[in-house]
Amino acid sequence: MVQFSSIFTGFRKSLAIKNGRKSGHDFGREVANTLAKEAKKNELMLTSSGCVAGGSKNLVSFFSKGGKKGINQDRFIVWEDFGCQDDMIFCGVFDGHGPWGHLVAKRVRKLMPPALLHNWKKRVVNYIDGDGIGIDRSCFQFDIWKQSYFEACSTIDQELEQHADSFYSGTTALTLVRQGDLLVVANIGDSRAVLATTDDDGRLVPVQLTVDLKPNLPRESQRIMQSRGRVLSCDDEPGVYRVWMSNGGTIEGPGLAISRAFGDYYLKDFGLISEPELTSRSITNRDQFAILATDGVWDVLSNKEAVEIVSSTPQREEAAKRLVESAICAWKCKRRGIPMDDISAICLYFHSIPPSKQEDCLKFEKKLT
Repeated sequence: MVQFSSIFTGFRKSLAIKNGRKSGHDFGREVANTLAKEAKKNELMLTSSGCVAGGSKNLVSFFSKGGKKGINQDRFIVWEDFGCQDDMIFCGVFDGHGPWGHLVAKRVRKLMPPALLHNWKKRVVNYIDGDGIGIDRSCFQFDIWKQSYFEACSTIDQELEQHADSFYSGTTALTLVRQGDLLVVANIGDSRAVLATTDDDGRLVPVQLTVDLKPNLPRESQRIMQSRGRVLSCDDEPGVYRVWMSNGGTIEGPGLAISRAFGDYYLKDFGLISEPELTSRSITNRDQFAILATDGVWDVLSNKEAVEIVSSTPQREEAAKRLVESAICAWKCKRRGIPMDDISAICLYFHSIPPSKQEDCLKFEKKLT
């Protein structure tokens, strides 16, 4: 059976209230926006490099470093006690692109958490009022988040269309919600989420939770071509496939190296979509942490290398910073002559560090010094 906290009952009543000329839908969005403002005021929502280690079980480390292509267009957010739920946390990284990508990424970062929260609470209330009480708990939770994400992302993309700077600019969006032991990851673009878990031999191994949504993926390229878009790799960028708008046999406009994004409205009629791809996982004692990072990390580091860097960091609070700095070093060695991309990472730990591990970390730190 699914059980709910008292906050849902209060929220259900709020939705039924007519506040002047406001509909229940508008009032619900207002409640979600108010919760976001309160979270930021109480430092439960952070958008600059640092660490969150509050009353919940989660410890989150996050860090960002601008590249050599101009202004840092990466943005990220961590919201602890997401929606006043002490068993929930929201994390997200957004990689802007185009001349105004930093503005689009910042706008999506602001819109996404309250939009998702509003749709999630609305669906929970609907299930309480309807026939959803007796269903399987894990299936119920994931279905609620899936539908909430779809509606939230659709709403956000419609709102962005009102801003002219979103026509030739956009952003990816990789977000994660932890609700108790349920992990839900939603991906739009080519940022990546990787889980670190322990195998039967006690070794820490990476599990990739998302797929890099590139135009040359078969299912992505098929959708693009069915929408009159083109997927091509130019001679000056061998192996880099982009979405192009086409006019008959003529290719027009700039190409985009991802198949899903917010914004970029010049390509929306040619196969580019903002629908997220979702995955879920039930966290066990074997699962240690998750990494969310923009492609600036994955262009130069493998999943295994990233997990090893994070796991070997003596102080968890420094994990994201060390991962980003390692990626910077890798760019200098592996991609000489190529301007470094913006690099951002979030490291979400699932369990408190045991005393034995603390001793190992101290020994490792002494070796480094």
